[in-house]
Amino acid sequence: MTTPPASDGLAPGGLRPVDVLTVVGVRDVTPTVRRVALSGSPAAAGPTVNLLVPRVGDPAPEWPRVAKDGRIVWPQGSHGVALRSYTARRQDPGVGEMEIDFVLHGDGPAAAWAAAAAPGALLAVGGAASLGERPAGHLLLAGDETALPAISRILAEAATTVRGLALVEVADATEEQPLPAPAGVTVRWLHRSGVAPGESTLLVDAVAGLDRPEGDDVFAWVAAESAAVRSIRADLRSRWGLGRAQHHAIGYWRRGRAMGG
Repeated sequence: MTTPPASDGLAPGGLRPVDVLTVVGVRDVTPTVRRVALSGSPAAAGPTVNLLVPRVGDPAPEWPRVAKDGRIVWPQGSHGVALRSYTARRQDPGVGEMEIDFVLHGDGPAAAWAAAAAPGALLAVGGAASLGERPAGHLLLAGDETALPAISRILAEAATTVRGLALVEVADATEEQPLPAPAGVTVRWLHRSGVAPGESTLLVDAVAGLDRPEGDDVFAWVAAESAAVRSIRADLRSRWGLGRAQHHAIGYWRRGRAMGG
């Protein structure tokens, strides 16, 4: 006998399907960053999305499901789907459109999938979250190329009166992207110039060379390689005296692993 669907639209056990999207466009915005446009079922509304990345060339991935509390529930056995967290460069959840920027360094599952992505390929989203930012009169944003989508969204949504600085570490000038910012925010690009990702101290040194802005209306947002983020977080807490509500610092990737997954 067939089990009828739950009255709230969930499958038996209180699980719901993930949002499956289809690639509709691919373009390289820099030598190492590929932007993938996706369309399909209404995708999660938060800027930070849990991407479910199938194996390259898998035409019918065995997707997990999502519990009521947001947990990803995986099928038993080998399923070949990897979970990675990304910030959408652009999204319209109402019509299920989204653009994701992938850094193509390394051979992680997300980078491999993006390198081979073509119209018709499948990707899924299993939930979303905020960026952890909050409004403030003075902003410090610091990150590498993996943080560019988040930094661009924070700047786009910032008040026109905000002041501050955005520090972005990339390989060289060819990796710079248009990054519109309020008039009071300076964007400073830091070039590794041949130093491998995760081995540079550019971002840490740049923050260490800054003086703390006056007043309490300060917020710092930091995302990059995990060790660099730990150093910057410690500096902001000790030298700048920022409390928990005044900063958000998260390691997006670890040295020795592919950037962005």
